Amino acid sequence: MNLNRRSLLLAAIAAGFGSLPLAAMAAPLTIGFSQVGAESEWRTANTMSIKDAAKKARVNLKFADAQQRQENQIKAIRSFIAQKVDVIAFSPVVETGWDTVLREAKAAKIPVILTDRTVNVSDESLYVTFIGSDFVEEGRRAGRWLLEHVKKNSPDSAVNIVELQGTVGSGPAIDRKKGFEEVIAANKKLKIIRSQTAEFTRSKGKEVMEAFLKAEGKKINVLYAHNDDMAIGAIQAIEEAGLKPGKDIVIVSIDGVKGAFEAMIAGKLNVTVECSPLLGPQLMKVAADVAAGRPVPRRIVTQEGVFPAEVAAKELPNRKY
Repeated sequence: MNLNRRSLLLAAIAAGFGSLPLAAMAAPLTIGFSQVGAESEWRTANTMSIKDAAKKARVNLKFADAQQRQENQIKAIRSFIAQKVDVIAFSPVVETGWDTVLREAKAAKIPVILTDRTVNVSDESLYVTFIGSDFVEEGRRAGRWLLEHVKKNSPDSAVNIVELQGTVGSGPAIDRKKGFEEVIAANKKLKIIRSQTAEFTRSKGKEVMEAFLKAEGKKINVLYAHNDDMAIGAIQAIEEAGLKPGKDIVIVSIDGVKGAFEAMIAGKLNVTVECSPLLGPQLMKVAADVAAGRPVPRRIVTQEGVFPAEVAAKELPNRKY
């Protein structure tokens, strides 16, 4: 492609997807994107955001669904390399095991952008930047809310917590656990008595919560779920056990999807910590900058909040996912 045309195209994308002369559209920016899967409302919204933003930016998006399997993502990345895409972006299933394929991308001179989740590699130059949330801080926010809740409602009581973890080895699962434990350590009466992965899915959330209830019964005071879908699955298990979610068991979760707000309005969930999936426009802009050789920050953090049940009804109409 003519360099002047390519510069014009990339500049327009980075500036906000403005219109371009047809001549400049001959060879659009090509991005290969590997998605984790479609395991939750959050992930579905993330995929839609990326696809919609690519269409608006007139980007040629090559999309691959890994179905939560690392081997599928590695295969997709190698396919993108073979197709000589301009930029590779992906949301990694797990943190480790990426060095070899990312070295292949680097050798092919194809820049790599991480979205939503991080990787643990021996050479950090194997990717250009990471766009997404601070998962440790999300865990801390969940922990801070719980500390305040306990302080107001049961300051002298022991608090038994069960935890539904995300996918084993994934960045969100590791970091959300770390941040939460770091904060609740300030109150020795708070104790995690059971912790198990439910793979970020609603069905596994229900299944694992059923096992927790059979093992611990009414000893459980709090459920901390690493995402809303697992929390919503757990709510069903709690109700089937004859208990009242949100009352008999306080429920703290992360993501901020519409389903969580509906559960809060129904009095079945107490708080959700926001983790925005709407990364598409940001990804298109950063990819254009990277392809054009412009410098970008190594870490791009999305701005997010905490939504307790009291604000759910007011906030629900504003939710886009």
